Amino acid sequence: MLDRAVELVRHAGGRGRAILGITGAPGAGKSTLADAVVAGVGARGIRAALLPMDGFHLADVELARLGRLGRKGAIDTFDGWGYLATLRRVAESREIVYAPGFERTLEQPLAGAVPIEPDVQLVVTEGNYLLIDAEPWSLVPSVLAETWFVDVPDEVRHARLVARHVEFGKTPGAAEAWVRDVDEVNARAVIARRGSADLVVRAD
Repeated sequence: MLDRAVELVRHAGGRGRAILGITGAPGAGKSTLADAVVAGVGARGIRAALLPMDGFHLADVELARLGRLGRKGAIDTFDGWGYLATLRRVAESREIVYAPGFERTLEQPLAGAVPIEPDVQLVVTEGNYLLIDAEPWSLVPSVLAETWFVDVPDEVRHARLVARHVEFGKTPGAAEAWVRDVDEVNARAVIARRGSADLVVRAD
């Protein structure tokens, strides 16, 4: 996979920068793979940066106003148009671009937390909805060099998600309910688009 990522940079030619998208259902291990790609190509002398989609979560105060706080993580709890606009800036700009990050301990986005420096050659962006066939998400692949889909068994994802929710404050019962009622609803929509990926990465 690292060879493939390096080739994306080479194919960028005069543009000098490629954006790789990594997607998959909640709990699939997208962040783990994205981190590995950034570190791996960095070891080969390629300057890379990570741009997570999670930074485009709407803040809890806005989700509460919209009546969506109880299903945070669903597709309409993100600023999809802002994410697309940022990807386009990253693809086209030769100035530093500041993107929002996401603080897990606060469960909130943080503005300007992710700097994409002008000399970055590969940007790896990861998130659930990169292949969804509805605007603005359907426009995202046009900005990406490739999109990889991380595929893991459902039971593995489920266990990871429950453990993650417990780690960040939910009781085991509440974590199980959230995974069943929120995360798995989102997962079904994401998995349905697996066939649109340029590469399926199978893990366990």
